[in-house]
Amino acid sequence: MRALLIHGLSSDSTSWWSLTDALEGAGWDVHTVDLRGHGLAPRADSYALADYASDLSGEWDLVVGHSLGGAVAVLAAQTEGFARSLVLLDPVLDVAVDEFDGILADQLSELGLTADSIAELKPHWHERDREAKLSGIQHTDAFAVEHTFTDTGRWDVTKEAAALAVPTLILSGDHAVYSMLAPQTVETLRAANPLVDYVIIDGAGHSPHRDEPIATFDAMLGWLATR
Repeated sequence: MRALLIHGLSSDSTSWWSLTDALEGAGWDVHTVDLRGHGLAPRADSYALADYASDLSGEWDLVVGHSLGGAVAVLAAQTEGFARSLVLLDPVLDVAVDEFDGILADQLSELGLTADSIAELKPHWHERDREAKLSGIQHTDAFAVEHTFTDTGRWDVTKEAAALAVPTLILSGDHAVYSMLAPQTVETLRAANPLVDYVIIDGAGHSPHRDEPIATFDAMLGWLATR
């Protein structure tokens, strides 16, 4: 069983160390990727969501995407045979027009985080998660972050999510903490697509796999066991 893990904005493939361990322990052959403009991947002239998706290939039993990676996974999964199942960790399926500038500014400011500020913001994260986040920031092109938003234009992959033809699990952050996935978006999606399951990870924010890894991995592996 082959799995592909797709990281979020200003992260890279090293962010998946704990999920890699969990999936490999369950018998999966795990592969990770650095998206264009991130990690060790080449830089590019365009960073629309469709550009990210066009870089992905292969046939995978499982594709996991976090945040930006969740949106990219949804687009890539429109290609028949790309994924037999999807797990989306607090995916950014839709950015409201009135929130666009604020979210872009927040993402650009994140590039200024240091080891000390990450430790202050995320004291509950494993040390390796904090180290991986710092490495991701240091290996992310600011041009890529800005143009992920500006080249995409209207950020909305909800129609593509509604058209997904494979079993899909969405693991959302707890809205009492923070999530980039609006409840109404999920309600509309689940009404349109019976293949979509939805679980909120209590106590987690936008990065369930780093905020509450045990609960996140238990939910994921339990769901996969039923496929």
